[in-house]
Amino acid sequence: MHEDCFLKAAVARYKGFLHLIRRNQERSMKCFCVPTYDIDLIWHSHQLHPLSYCNDMVELLGRVLEHDDTDSDRSKGKKLDVGFCETTKQWEDTYGLRYWRAGAMYRGGLPSPLVESPYLSNYCTKNEIISQKSENYLPLPRTMVVEVLLEIVGIRNLPAGHQKGSLFVSFSKKRPDLFFTGSCTLSIFSESGEKQVAGFKCEPTGELVLTLMSTSTSNIFSSKPAKIIGTTSITLQDLTNPDSNLSVEKWFELKPHSGHVDSKPVCLHVAASSTVPVPAPRIFHMVRSHVFSTNTCFFPLPGKTQQIKSWTRFMDDIGNEVISVRMRNYKKTEERNNSIFKREVIGVTKLSTKPRLLAEYAENKWSLNDSNLSFGIEKSTDQHGHILELNGEHQIKLFLGKKLKYEPKNCKERTDRNFITVVVFCAENPYGKAIALFDMKSKIIEVSEEWFVLPGIVLAFILADMLKIEGYSSLIAGEKNVKERSNSNLEVDKQNSKDKMVNSLLAMDAIMTEISSSAPTSAKSSGCGSRCGATEKAGGCGSGREGSCGDAVSGENSGGCGGGCGGGCGGGCGSVMKSSGCGGCGGGCGGGCGSVMKSSGCGGGCDNGVAGRGQE
Repeated sequence: MHEDCFLKAAVARYKGFLHLIRRNQERSMKCFCVPTYDIDLIWHSHQLHPLSYCNDMVELLGRVLEHDDTDSDRSKGKKLDVGFCETTKQWEDTYGLRYWRAGAMYRGGLPSPLVESPYLSNYCTKNEIISQKSENYLPLPRTMVVEVLLEIVGIRNLPAGHQKGSLFVSFSKKRPDLFFTGSCTLSIFSESGEKQVAGFKCEPTGELVLTLMSTSTSNIFSSKPAKIIGTTSITLQDLTNPDSNLSVEKWFELKPHSGHVDSKPVCLHVAASSTVPVPAPRIFHMVRSHVFSTNTCFFPLPGKTQQIKSWTRFMDDIGNEVISVRMRNYKKTEERNNSIFKREVIGVTKLSTKPRLLAEYAENKWSLNDSNLSFGIEKSTDQHGHILELNGEHQIKLFLGKKLKYEPKNCKERTDRNFITVVVFCAENPYGKAIALFDMKSKIIEVSEEWFVLPGIVLAFILADMLKIEGYSSLIAGEKNVKERSNSNLEVDKQNSKDKMVNSLLAMDAIMTEISSSAPTSAKSSGCGSRCGATEKAGGCGSGREGSCGDAVSGENSGGCGGGCGGGCGGGCGSVMKSSGCGGCGGGCGGGCGSVMKSSGCGGGCDNGVAGRGQE
């Protein structure tokens, strides 16, 4: 919505929307016209100038067009559902173009709010400065991602001998990328009479290959493979080019598979739409390494070293090591022979073998270097329900469970308490914006903001260390006044000597080291592409890096394309929307980390087709 190429097309579509209303009015046709979100965005923007809006509407329609946002029932047969299906038909009959558009379709109900009133932050954000520090230390390749909607509208010059309903189109990336592997199939609208729109995420590079295929319908038990008739392709660079208005709808000539060229080549009428390329969320896996002995330590510390812990490696989604971090405890002797117990988090990358101080704990508070964020470990929940608050150049709060954009849409997450959502509050997002999700059970984190990559890694590591020792009792809402901790905790009991506390820490760390040495180094989750598995031994879903396209979901005026149950496992091709009325494309069953166990498809459906807001 902040890109000119998206907005210019939205303005043009808004004018087309008003033209449909005027034409219906001239023909005395009653139709509750329902806009898509890009059209609705321009409609709202137009109304922000009341005088111009009034004059324009009176000139165009002879009256001021009212705007009704009160109706939100998207059930089959209701006003919104019927109105959107009729608007879709009128649009496509009038303009010969698809009404749906990538990034502008219904994504499900709004997530539950975290605060009732907007949070007014006085903090001055410096995302650019923090991001630059993170990139200097963690030079990560920037991966872009787009959402694509695809429909096969029609076919012409079909060779004789093919039965109606036996044709379908298989599509895949010529070179599989991080988000989309495998292939999916779509029916042809002119042949099947059913509108199918596929939605998926992929990198905005390479080619999308479309293969027209025919299968025998005489014997449903036939094992004979489908016959390939011909292929064509769409270049994603051209589709996402600003000059293309992020969409293409035209006839594509097929290249014959057999090499024989008929007098008239077979052509497919293909409609595709894309969002503007944006940086993909970062996915990291926490993997515990082997323990270092004190004899092999090469990091000198000021004071007496009490312990050397094992390293924890953070791997990206394709298995590359990004950074290794570890916790170290030591007792520093100050003046008058007073001993102060401290903890530090240090990190090492392949490009910088010299250890770097990332965070330090002293006087009951953790301080994250470079990002200027800090938090106290005794922060209890308030009326907003957050479990931890970070102060500094950003106002950040941590909430237990999947919140805001990560909130599951159409299914309940049984392991919701294993997740922690990181939310930033600022002038631009007074109600909060989710910027990261930590899966504390599977040790997988997703970070959507580039400036929070390094702080997020450090924070997730500290939280994992806290939960390993104390469990969730120190973080779950309602556990107030958690002041006294076990001898394995950081806090020194005033009644005990500080040396005794250090010895207790050593004993606990020895136990944890023994456990970690005998335990597997990673969760047994598989194939969740750009998202991450939320349960052990979770099967791949969506079309993530290891998975493939989700199965088709059939139903009248239903279906969707995108995310996946429990947050979607990567972009991939979510479900294929199949509808006899109008097609839908939505955000699936969730939007963040998560996985589905024993599920053949992970695409979600949008409630009744691709419905927009409920306006006239």
